[in-house]
Amino acid sequence: MYKKIANSLYILNTLFQALYSLGLPIGLAALASYLLTEYASCPGWIWALLITLGVIVGLFSMVKFILVSMKSFERLEKEREKTATELEEKLKRQKELRDAAKNKESEEDSNE
Repeated sequence: MYKKIANSLYILNTLFQALYSLGLPIGLAALASYLLTEYASCPGWIWALLITLGVIVGLFSMVKFILVSMKSFERLEKEREKTATELEEKLKRQKELRDAAKNKESEEDSNE
C-alpha cells in the first residue's frame, strides 16, 4: 500500500513539474510580448513570434525533464528491488542462525 501511494505521489509530482516547465516559458513569452507592445511600441506580430518561441522552448524543456525523471525513476526502482532482496537474504540468514541455535540448545538438553 505504501509503495503505491509513494509511486502515485512521485508520478503526480513529475507531472506537475513537467506542466510547469511547459507553461513557464509560454508565460514569460506572453509577459515579454505585452511589455514590448505596450511600453516599447513594438508591432503586434511580436506576440506570435515570442509565443511560438515560448511553446518550442517549453516543449523542449518538458520532454527533457520527463526523460531525466524517468531515468531517475528506473534507477530508484532498481535500488528498491536491490534493497528488498538484501533484506530478504538478511532475514533468511537470521532465521537460519536462530534455527541452528535452537537445534544446538535441543541437542544440549537431550545430552543432559
